Amino acid sequence: MFCYQCQETAKGTGCEIRGVCGKTEDVAKLQDLLIYTLKGIADIVQKGKLEVSELADINHELLRSLFMTITNANFDGDAIEAQIRKMLSLRDNLRAKASVQDLHDAAVFKVDTREEMLEKAAGVGVLATKNEDIRSLREMMIYGLKGMAAYSEHALNIGKENVDIYKFMYKALASTLDDSLSADDLVALVLETGKHGVMAMALLDEANTSKYGSPEISKVNIGVRKNPAILISGHDLTDLEQLLEQTKGTGVDVYTHSEMLPAHYYPFFKKYDHLAGNYGNAWWKQIDEFESFKGPILFTTNCIVPPRKDEIRDRIFTTGSAGYPGSKHIVADENGKKDFSEIIEMAKKLPPPEEIESGAIIGGFAHNQVLALADKVVDAVKSGAIKKFFVMAGCDGRMKSREYYTEFAKALPEDTVILTAGCAKYRYNKLGLGDIGGIPRVLDAGQCNDSYSLAVIAMKLQEVFGLDDINKLPIAFNIAWYEQKAVIVLLALLYLGIKNIHLGPTLPGFLSPNVGKVLVEKFGIAGIGTVEDDIKLFMEQ
Repeated sequence: MFCYQCQETAKGTGCEIRGVCGKTEDVAKLQDLLIYTLKGIADIVQKGKLEVSELADINHELLRSLFMTITNANFDGDAIEAQIRKMLSLRDNLRAKASVQDLHDAAVFKVDTREEMLEKAAGVGVLATKNEDIRSLREMMIYGLKGMAAYSEHALNIGKENVDIYKFMYKALASTLDDSLSADDLVALVLETGKHGVMAMALLDEANTSKYGSPEISKVNIGVRKNPAILISGHDLTDLEQLLEQTKGTGVDVYTHSEMLPAHYYPFFKKYDHLAGNYGNAWWKQIDEFESFKGPILFTTNCIVPPRKDEIRDRIFTTGSAGYPGSKHIVADENGKKDFSEIIEMAKKLPPPEEIESGAIIGGFAHNQVLALADKVVDAVKSGAIKKFFVMAGCDGRMKSREYYTEFAKALPEDTVILTAGCAKYRYNKLGLGDIGGIPRVLDAGQCNDSYSLAVIAMKLQEVFGLDDINKLPIAFNIAWYEQKAVIVLLALLYLGIKNIHLGPTLPGFLSPNVGKVLVEKFGIAGIGTVEDDIKLFMEQ
């Protein structure tokens, strides 16, 4: 195996024996083969000039397949093998109808057994592209597509989709099979990936707000009650909605975990009295926090950490693109409905959660809410009460080096405000940093996809201040990344013209020296240094 798609990749260069995330060599290879199969489908679509709007089932399975390969989403080799077989069947039917000649091997290869799959996968993974720079650009684009697919699948679950996003996905995947494309061609495609990333995040924002209302300032309980409970993790709000409907009147509470926290900000979910609060912190702390929770845990997406104990694994359920061997997977029926009765019955038989903290945290500062405060914010900037905004969105992770973000937040001058989204917020959202004239110093917009809200806020401020360049705003970007949804957020920001983004705690292992140099010279991408030096640099900009 060889995988370097996440920030924690071994030695910063690539996992070769077992993923730091916990995936086995076989799972890694099957994921590689699934991606290769998608490239073959894209080759048929592109060369056959097929009408993408007529490929509904394939489009939807494309999203699911990409999402399954995101870091910490699916560790179940059997599930990935089944998805490969499904995509090969769809590919072969599509090829027969398209009657296209001169197809790439990805569009025609055959495998029957798991052993043949693994053998084929060994030759089509990341390292199959020998040129380091071409490999770097191809993989950056693929990782961006994975993040884009995650956001698009969430929107699809609410009934929203954009055929232009599918069209670009096929174009981008097919381009990775085209050895005639130069590095410059691929750089252009990487930026086009960012463009479609903005479209995907805007689509999901529209889907969420049209169904659940616009997020509003909300206080979320972080203590516990005495009822038996279910913990729901991940990002998919439709799964939460169905779980809440099915637990009404059962005496079972529901708590959100990690990236599901922002569900509390949507007006729609406030009607559920048994949505009791948020339990725990960022995804990587689940190893300990799941022990004290006591009840069943439902993963709607990533981020799963392989549990240390069978007792915890037996309480884990997965749905959607998530999967873990030995854990029960909940499948939707033909109408998208899921039966969570087994989870509910398990919860009734288990003790209530143990309290690990108490109090409340405040969030809900997505673009509509912040723009409603625009006059107050603008006045604070003009008066000098707010000197600078710091966008500290992105992901959290296990590395000790990520303590930098907590220390950075603590050390920021009191006339600065943090704009955040994603699980990176757990590094500083409980610090009690106070407010500036009633404006909290930590404004949480929501999930990682809600980084779109931060971009909307920045563009609105640019308009209000009459600036010809978004980079002239008093906004600095110090972003933490972990997996592929953070990659598409980064590419989206680059497409929007935002420069001088600091990215940490390390730069991606998939950046070759030459590609990294382009990002530095063209966009001002930089890593992090010491807290003191970085704050001094940012405040002087």
